Amino acid sequence: MKQLVQGIKDGSPIGIGYFSVSFTFGLAAVSGGLHWWEALLMSMMNLTSAGQFAGLTVITAAGTYIEIAISQFVINLRYALMSISLSQKVDSRFRAGKKMVLGFAVTDEIFAVAMSRRGEVSSRYFLGLAALPYLGWTSGTLAGAVLGNILPQSVSDALGLAIYGMFIAIVVPEMKKDRNILKMVILAVFMSCCIFYIPLFGHISQGFAIIICAVAASAAGAVFFPIETEEPEPEPEGKKRIKPADSQEREAGRIQEGKQ
Repeated sequence: MKQLVQGIKDGSPIGIGYFSVSFTFGLAAVSGGLHWWEALLMSMMNLTSAGQFAGLTVITAAGTYIEIAISQFVINLRYALMSISLSQKVDSRFRAGKKMVLGFAVTDEIFAVAMSRRGEVSSRYFLGLAALPYLGWTSGTLAGAVLGNILPQSVSDALGLAIYGMFIAIVVPEMKKDRNILKMVILAVFMSCCIFYIPLFGHISQGFAIIICAVAASAAGAVFFPIETEEPEPEPEGKKRIKPADSQEREAGRIQEGKQ
């Protein structure tokens, strides 16, 4: 019970943040022609923020099922890697059924909090950690979808721009930290502009445009700017290791006994 409560405490800030972001999603979904229950169902079954917004873009553009499938696979592939990594940190009571719930509920923020926790992650702690973010995301979607029909048009249009602010808040800090990420973002933007403005690529739908730009920029980054792990420097030969004090005392005691 104590672990469940601790998980709820750790997940409460995430749930509050998710409410505001999903409110924008619900608003955008209704503005794009979806019913309120369709927006809510999408959030209940697909807890993937960026994937949901990308899927909404394809839906509003009357994209095909294959576009939806490929775009969701590419955008949400990172969650599979996060789930595999997190599955190595859970305790022995985390059985297959619970791991399926873990895979569904893993997001960037939940993964970061769970991995930063000392020791193993129990099923009760993870349940508490994921509960409020899930409720925040779904309730925020419902609120945005319902209030989208009540708020004045000017307010709805202004709130609809919040999604672009969210993406900017995600990308810009990383661009400032790493110039290589900046280059990849510029490449993706350049390719997107080419697909949109050049008549030769006019037949490419928005769904496949997202897939092409994301995969091409990621592949270019992996090829030209691979992440290298630093290996520990080998210890120079002949260098004596300093033994702990207790080991030195035990060794001195053995020598003294041998002399006696």
